[in-house]
Amino acid sequence: MSGAGEDLSPLVTVLAAHAGPQAARHRALWAFDARLAHVARTTSEPAIGQMRLAWWNDVIDDADARKGRGEPVVDALRATGAMTAPGLVAMIDGWEILVVEPDIDVEGLRAYAIGRGGGLFRALADTADAPDWLEAAGQLWALWDMAGHVGDVALADAALALAREIAPRMDGARWPRTWKPLRIVATLARQDVLAGRRAPLGMPRALAWRLLRIALVGR
Repeated sequence: MSGAGEDLSPLVTVLAAHAGPQAARHRALWAFDARLAHVARTTSEPAIGQMRLAWWNDVIDDADARKGRGEPVVDALRATGAMTAPGLVAMIDGWEILVVEPDIDVEGLRAYAIGRGGGLFRALADTADAPDWLEAAGQLWALWDMAGHVGDVALADAALALAREIAPRMDGARWPRTWKPLRIVATLARQDVLAGRRAPLGMPRALAWRLLRIALVGR
C-alpha cells in the first residue's frame, strides 16, 4: 500500500505559520502523521507493519518517557506536550487499516478516515470532545490526501467519493481563531473534493495562492 502524507512538508510549513505559539506542537503532530505514513508506505508484510505501529503505541503509553528517547519525532512530541494530545492512538489505528488491508472497501476507507483524519484534527485542536463538523473535516482531509498519493485510480476515486459524502457534515462550521490552521487545510481539501480534485503533490504555485486566499478571506 502506498502511504499518503508523503509530501506534506511544504504545506505543514505554511500551516504552522498560522499556529502562533502552538507552531512547534503542530509541526510535531504533523511529523508524527508523516512517520506513520512512512510505516504504511514501506511495509510489505502486514505483521511487520503492525509491529512497527505497536511500537508507537508503546511510546505513547510509556509514562516514564523512556521508550524511543532520541528518536526525533518522539522527542518533538514530548518536548511540545503533544505526546498527551487526544487522537494519537486513533491515528495509529487509522493507518493500520492501510497496513493490514490489501483491498480496502468503503468501510475500510471510512475507518481509516475516522482514525487518521479525525484523530489528527482532534490532536491539532487539542480537544477530546470534538464537534461532529471537526471530525468530518479531519475525515474529509484524510481521504483527499490519500487520493493524491495512491497509485490505484479506483481507490483514489473511492476515497474522493466518500469524502464528498462526508462534506455536508462540515456545513455551518464555526472555527475558533486558534483552529485557523485546521480551517485552512480543511477548506482547501473540501474545495478540491467538491471539484473532484485529488491532493496535489508538493507545493505548486497555484496551491500556495489558494492557501493565502483561504487564510485571508476564509474561502
